[in-house]
Amino acid sequence: MRNFIKFAAVMANMLILTVLGVIVYYNRSLPNNYYIAVGSELQISDIISAVPCGGRYSTGFAIPAGNSDVKRVELRLLGIIPIKTVNIQEIEEPYLIPCGTPFGIKLLTDGVIAVELSSFETDSGICSPALDAGIKTGDIIKTINGKKILSNDDIAGIIEDSGGETVSVDLVRNSKEFTIKVMPELCMADGSYRIGMWVRDSSAGIGTLTFYDPRTKCFAGLGHPVCDVDTGCIMPLYKGEVAEVTINDIKKGKSGVPGELVGSFSAGGAIGTLDANCENGLYGTLNGFESELEPVQLGMRQEVETGKAFIYTTIDGKQPQKYDIVIEKIDRQASENGKNMIIKVTDKELLEKTGGIVQGMSGSPIIQDGKLVGAVTHVFVNNPAKGYAIFADTMYDSSLDIINAKPAA
Repeated sequence: MRNFIKFAAVMANMLILTVLGVIVYYNRSLPNNYYIAVGSELQISDIISAVPCGGRYSTGFAIPAGNSDVKRVELRLLGIIPIKTVNIQEIEEPYLIPCGTPFGIKLLTDGVIAVELSSFETDSGICSPALDAGIKTGDIIKTINGKKILSNDDIAGIIEDSGGETVSVDLVRNSKEFTIKVMPELCMADGSYRIGMWVRDSSAGIGTLTFYDPRTKCFAGLGHPVCDVDTGCIMPLYKGEVAEVTINDIKKGKSGVPGELVGSFSAGGAIGTLDANCENGLYGTLNGFESELEPVQLGMRQEVETGKAFIYTTIDGKQPQKYDIVIEKIDRQASENGKNMIIKVTDKELLEKTGGIVQGMSGSPIIQDGKLVGAVTHVFVNNPAKGYAIFADTMYDSSLDIINAKPAA
């Protein structure tokens, strides 16, 4: 009898540990925010139900159309054991045009980015005023002596006019604002006042459009931000343009060496404007958009499954083509780094021509079961057939935030 009691106790403890392990796993792997279509149900899985906070068991929880009061639900294992409380937001079922079209990016920064701090010779020795004052690479210089800074020339003019008097530098570092006093020094090499700082004020390159919303004329692309090549910091957008691009060459990727799409900007001028450069990609407005592809429904993250899918991307000319991939792994947690999915290119033609995913393909839309579910964001440097992708509903949410932030016309 004692042995039976001990055995039962051990089994009970094992069961408790197993259940706790399952709860911890789902708590970490399930996102804290969901989107659902108006009047539909939040369906997670057969063993996880969504229940209104304080409500009773339900296999799914439907938000009545137009009811904006219900915002939070509790996820329960087997309808009994609480896992976590999550936010849900109902949205009209958006139909978006998947793109896969290359586009050119011309971006001017809001302020300038300090990319290098240098020393120079003065009559009292070698010095670096900017470094000595506490300026760091990656700092975004907004104003000097109250004057807005948009280029290196702006800085050079103010520093030279200072006559060696201390200047006040307003900057942003890690989203925090600072004011730093810097005393320029006279450079013996050319007789000008300097503070020893190299900056970047613009960027240009190519990427891939993810979707176009015909209702708002807004687009989303890249799935990740445009960052400074030297500091890795997101380039703060002052203003920017979108241009047509023709892909005319491919540098095939191989292990350890990422490939690249080589394109040329069309001579026709800007076809749109940039409105935001953020964690989840580039967003803006197009003057017009023509596509042979039909609009498709936005797929929510809870609908994405491992298995077959395809992407639209352009590796020659301007027209996107369809290529097969497999979604190998999914991380449903809300993420700001564009790494919600691991994908693998299986299309023989794409593998033969590019080696898989190459630079310039970021933003290529992913279609699964007829819905837009994501976009390519990064390549695995040591295995170019594989890469990361972001959820499409994350990009769509960012596009809504940007539209809502625009001043009324």
